[in-house]
Amino acid sequence: MKLIIAEKPDQGLTLASIFKIKKNQGYVEIYPNEIFPNGAYVTWAIGHICQLVAPEKYESNWKKWSIETLPMIPSQFQYEVTKDKYKQFNVIKNLLNDPKVSEIIHAGDAGREGELIVRNILRLLQCRKPMKRLWISSLTPKSIKEGFLSLLSENDTRNLYYEAYTRACADWIVGMNASRLYSLLLQKKGFADVFSVGRVQTPTLALIVKREKEIESFVSEPFWEVLANFQMDGKKYKGKWEKDGESRIDSKELAEKIAAFCENKPAEITEVQAEKKDYLPPLLYNLSSLQAEANRRFKFPPKKTLDVLQKLYQKGIVSYPRSDSRHVTAGEAEAFPEILAKIEKIADYSNLFPLPHPSISNNKRFVNDQKVTDHYAIIPTEQVPNIARLSSDEQKLYDLIVRSLIAAHYGKSVTEYTTVKTLVDGRAMFETKGKVQLEEGWRKVIPQQEKTKEPLLPVLTKGDKGHVAKVDVKESKTQPPKRYTEGQLITLMKSAGKHIEDKELEKVLMKTEGLGTEATRAGIITMLKDRKYIQITKNLVYATAKAKILVQAIGEEILASPEMTAKWEQRLKEITEGEASPKHFMELTEKMVTHIISSAVQEADKWTFAPEDQEGFQPGKQTKSRRTVKLGSCKLCNGDVVDKGNFYGCSKYQSNNCSFTISKKILGKSITQKQIKHLLAEGTTELIQGFQGKAKTFDAKLAWEEKDQKVKFLFVSADNG
Repeated sequence: MKLIIAEKPDQGLTLASIFKIKKNQGYVEIYPNEIFPNGAYVTWAIGHICQLVAPEKYESNWKKWSIETLPMIPSQFQYEVTKDKYKQFNVIKNLLNDPKVSEIIHAGDAGREGELIVRNILRLLQCRKPMKRLWISSLTPKSIKEGFLSLLSENDTRNLYYEAYTRACADWIVGMNASRLYSLLLQKKGFADVFSVGRVQTPTLALIVKREKEIESFVSEPFWEVLANFQMDGKKYKGKWEKDGESRIDSKELAEKIAAFCENKPAEITEVQAEKKDYLPPLLYNLSSLQAEANRRFKFPPKKTLDVLQKLYQKGIVSYPRSDSRHVTAGEAEAFPEILAKIEKIADYSNLFPLPHPSISNNKRFVNDQKVTDHYAIIPTEQVPNIARLSSDEQKLYDLIVRSLIAAHYGKSVTEYTTVKTLVDGRAMFETKGKVQLEEGWRKVIPQQEKTKEPLLPVLTKGDKGHVAKVDVKESKTQPPKRYTEGQLITLMKSAGKHIEDKELEKVLMKTEGLGTEATRAGIITMLKDRKYIQITKNLVYATAKAKILVQAIGEEILASPEMTAKWEQRLKEITEGEASPKHFMELTEKMVTHIISSAVQEADKWTFAPEDQEGFQPGKQTKSRRTVKLGSCKLCNGDVVDKGNFYGCSKYQSNNCSFTISKKILGKSITQKQIKHLLAEGTTELIQGFQGKAKTFDAKLAWEEKDQKVKFLFVSADNG
């Protein structure tokens, strides 16, 4: 009799659903059938049912946080059962010990984490029974049956387990030691908090802080542009003055002078350039690209996308969600006609059929066995659902996945971009850009979401003559770099190789998986939020003072660099391929951590932090001994305004019912203690740059309005400061 161990309850029940079964507490019994003549049991883990033990389980003196106990390096790593999962662990234990069970079928997710979860259970229970591996990319009845009929042998995936186990142990060494190290050293600098440090989260955080610093240090400069309305034989269009490819003018006086010169002057078209551009259908989705798209379209946080996708997978209607591939195999492509024939019957998609290209089997852009790793791209399965029975979020993701497959069967989209040069009175050159879509192609399936900047132009010809009907001077300001959205963080982690100067290491990181893996990136972003390193406001990512302090302390240390991740990923990949030793990898990790500890201890005395970061620092856990800082007198009563954690408020809130409060974040800007002190003392803050308005960013002071008894924006002209 076989014992099948799945990764999660839903997954286990789905695997058993194609057979005649009897449900029990924590497991299912499959009755004898053609695949399992003697029947089988199906049980499951509950995700990570086992975890690496805490430091004090190895040595009692490691319980106390102290620099002197670092580095903490266990001679042999140990796993234990997570406290709240003992009940299910015992179910698995009893089934493993059942004398009727002669073989184990490992049915965890077909990836690194799934490999680790089930093998850790078998290791902890010292199971010696033979094992086979179920490796499938979808949970349809057809895939499940085919998977059970073509099981892999235990040693086919053993190296993947070694890699996952080594990765977990190495991450423990880095995380436990570096987190204690920087928490203790920063505590001495007055920052009483736990500073979590990790092999993937810290380089990711460093990239976010880098962007935050670029935004903060950006000095906005005014510039002017001259815009003209032209009339050419009854045809109207607009143009922008330019010289040597530059349209921005540094002074208002010069811009007005150019505008005055052009007023009502004759104009002639000197050049019309048209360029056609072909846009091929987008590649099929992997997890990262789907997370980025769902965030862009629906503002889904990456973790939400993964969670919803997992539900669709467990329902058997999409393929494996944690795939890093954007291609499918030739064998998988053979099923597309059947899948699409079923999708055609869904009302929302019927107008997209018949397909321009009935088959893409020979299209290497989508079908390429060489570019498929452990799993193929995320696609709909032949088990097409009743759309109305899906939740709203499930419908949105399923629609994206279905449309990506349909679009692959459409032709290219062709757009013509036109550039027109118009010379005014033989001296001033204006440029006009426009576009027209010549062939809709796949955009019929996935319409363009962004509003196009280029307007539609009338038919214009070189030599056309007319005049300037109107001319305007437009004042603008240079804008700081844009903040990352949550979806862009996924892309940033995926492509972190672009931030590496060493081209060889860049190739490694791009060839592997960037920072983190398809399965872990959403969790890393959630972790950064939970640990108060980043805040998400209106889908935009802000680095907190805590993040800036940690990254400043780590400095140029390898912990904050994508280079380190590239080297790790290279070695770990070699372990999977059987070309590197886990033992050697752990030795290198131990050396690296020892170096980090001695280096940080030596450098800590030289650490300096920006005053605004020190003032803006908010401990994750407020300590009783934390001194209350008085920022000034309350504008509504005679109390003191103090920092209350998430906002600034009056100390007499309880005794006086005083309602004076100021939010710590206003339109995306963190308001510092220094700015509040200035407001309470002077009535206004100094100029604050970069408030996020509905249409664009703006600069303003915050001012106390006595009449309305509240804080308002005070807009200051460039002339009076």
